[in-house]
This record gives sequence, structure tokens and C-alpha cells, in this order.
Amino acid sequence: MLKTVAIALFIAILLRIFLFQPFTIPSASMEPNLYEGDYIVVSKWSYGYSKHAIPYSPPLFEGRIMDKAPQRGDIAVFKLPSDNKTDYIKRVIGVPGDRVQMINNLLHINGEPVENVVVTGEQVAQMFDGQNGQTITTLRETLPGGRSYQIQDFGPNYSLDNTPVFEVPEGYYFMMGDNRDNSIDSREQSAMGVGLVPAENLIGKAEMILFSWHEGASLFNPVSWFTKVRLDRFFTVLK
Repeated sequence: MLKTVAIALFIAILLRIFLFQPFTIPSASMEPNLYEGDYIVVSKWSYGYSKHAIPYSPPLFEGRIMDKAPQRGDIAVFKLPSDNKTDYIKRVIGVPGDRVQMINNLLHINGEPVENVVVTGEQVAQMFDGQNGQTITTLRETLPGGRSYQIQDFGPNYSLDNTPVFEVPEGYYFMMGDNRDNSIDSREQSAMGVGLVPAENLIGKAEMILFSWHEGASLFNPVSWFTKVRLDRFFTVLK
């Protein structure tokens, strides 16, 4: 029995390192595409492997093996550069060589404004959980190269709606949350922010929402497994 358990654990660890790793979304920073309580699966092979692909990030080697660069628009999981321990999830906005800036609440890449189209609040309320007390504008943003996805915005004059130009050096990536006014990301360069993310810190690409529960669901309350479930989000492929 012990041998069987040991083999099963060994296989599970190999799968987690080389193929897939599950994550639970803990915050609203990626709304309207990822919600708190979404349980997602991340492909580990998409960007190759670094020490952060292994549990607890043991210093077995430096850099990446089988390295493959992420693309603008990918939703990526990575280790927070300031501590190399905390898992973060954001969207890749800037790749090496890019210049990224927010001007009057509009994303600019390499000096050009990024196209976006407003989606009405009524449409959003039918698709996702409502948020009371604030007017939410949802827009469909299209990056250079054609990647398109929805973002969420609470209006102008928030702290990260105007920024300096950020130049992305070789070996780094610029990350932003889809919930633009409720996300600490690469726009925040202080010790409390994310800053630019080294390629070595990438863990993998978010591929799919497997399961999802509303706030209040608990492992220790089986009733909540059914009363808090979001069935319409199960097996949603991420864009």
C-alpha cells in the first residue's frame, strides 16, 4: 500500500511540474474574465520551465529550460518578483522592446493607443456577478497583433490611469490586470507593486476555468458546494 501511495504521489508531482497546475483565484483583479472563487488550470509547458515550476522553487538551476516566450494577451501565472514566493496572475501586455503607458485611462503600446469598444453595463450584468455601488464600464480591448478580450474600468482619474512610459527590457514582461482600477500590477513600480516580471518568474499560461463558486463556499460546508456553485463558468476556455 505504501509503495502504491508513493508511486501515485510521484506521478502527481511530475504532472504538476511538467504538465498542469491548478490555482484558485483569490481576488477581483482579473474581472470580468476571472472571478474570485474560479478554480483554473495552468499549462506548465507553454513557456518552458524554470525553478519556479517546482514546488517551493528550489535553486536547482537558473534561467529557463525549453524556453518559449509568452505572447501579448496571454493570461500568465508568475511569482511576484519582490519575494519570488507569492503566485500572481495577470495579462501579458508588454513584451521585450515594448513601450507601455496609460494616458487618460487609455492603454498605449509603442506610442499608439490600443483599440477598445464599450460593452454596455446591462450586458455585463447578465454575464457576471453584479457589483453594487460603482458604475462599471466594460470594454473590449484589442492588442497589436489582434488578441481581443474584455476589461473592466470604474472611470477616469484613478491612480494608475496616467503613468510614465515603461520600457520593457530583454528578459522581462509588463503585466496588467483586466480590472484596471482594482489591480496592483506592473504599472506600480514601488515595493508594494509588481513591477516588471523576469522571464524566470513565469510559471505557466492560464488555459481554462475548471470550476467556480461564489464567495462563501467552504470545503467544510457541503451545502455550499451546491448553493454557491457557478455552473455557467465550468470548463470555460480563457482568452
